Amino acid sequence: PSRNLWSDRCIFMTVSHWCRFSQMLHPIFEEASNIVREEFPDTKQVVFARVDCDQHSDIAQRYRITKYPTLKLFRNGMMMKREYRGQRSVAAIADFIRQQQVDPVKEIHSLEEVNTLDRSKRNIIGYFEKKDSDNYHTYEKVANILRDDCTFLAAFGDVSQSERFSGDNIIYKPVGESVPDMVYLGSLTNLDLTYTWAQDKCVPLVREITFENGEELTEEGIPFLILFHIKEDTESLEKFQHEVARQLISEKGSINFLHADCDKFRHPLLHIQKTPADCPVIAIDSFRHMYVFPDFKDLAVPGKLRQFVLDLHSGKLHREFHHGPDPTDSTPGQELVGEVASNPPESSFQKLAPSETRYTILRRDRDEL
Repeated sequence: PSRNLWSDRCIFMTVSHWCRFSQMLHPIFEEASNIVREEFPDTKQVVFARVDCDQHSDIAQRYRITKYPTLKLFRNGMMMKREYRGQRSVAAIADFIRQQQVDPVKEIHSLEEVNTLDRSKRNIIGYFEKKDSDNYHTYEKVANILRDDCTFLAAFGDVSQSERFSGDNIIYKPVGESVPDMVYLGSLTNLDLTYTWAQDKCVPLVREITFENGEELTEEGIPFLILFHIKEDTESLEKFQHEVARQLISEKGSINFLHADCDKFRHPLLHIQKTPADCPVIAIDSFRHMYVFPDFKDLAVPGKLRQFVLDLHSGKLHREFHHGPDPTDSTPGQELVGEVASNPPESSFQKLAPSETRYTILRRDRDEL
């Protein structure tokens, strides 16, 4: 599917004829689409689409479908990372679409409202001469795509005049009272440029993993580099964020950079023989095994964190856990002690993957894909 084939909002169900869960959901999905079509008859607003991945395996591969049935949401031709994971009922699916129709942009009626923004959230504010303009329509589309990641606000006409000394503009207010604003300097009518800028601001390089988003992060299919820290320990998080940006920006896309609350994720910590008292702790979960970064104090050692990640990609971490240090690396202090070299902890976060009681999980060796 290309951008011009999809409406502003499209919910896309992938199925397979042999999947009993797909067969069960089909009539529910169809009835929900009928209800939504009555409420939103304009096909430019909402479209329901059903794709048989046995017939269209190229679509399944393109959108990394790993289970049946999957409900994906598209906005302005772009697939959202967060797929529909709600209740599989007519009422729930229809209500989900109604929520997607709610305007994601809150209008500001006084610039004093800017001073009372919740600075624990990421805020983007647009200042426009008028609402019916190409500039604002682009902004609105970006807000629809990133509505789950940022709070979007807009001011118009006389209210915004003092902020429009060089024309319509957009600013980003990061988390924190003392952090300076960032101004968008690109073309406001260019959707791709505006979206790329906003996504960079709204989706942090280091994301928090929770029990609510664990499944979707696991489904991205790339290993985790995780900082376990006490929630109140923002200093360790800032150091980790700084070093990830400094050492690992080129690895974005090959590994997910995450942080987790030590108290909430006690079980993965116990899995690597740690407790909240040991935090901050850095570990990699490869979805096969978990590997611990030797010492958090070494975080700022030039190249140390990067080498840890590169050793995962090269297979060195796996080899050394099973067979001890590589012969070329047998320098003092590198020897592994006890049973660590032969018995690495299994992945803990793989358990957050989709439930097999709700989906047909695709095996990697199936012929269908």
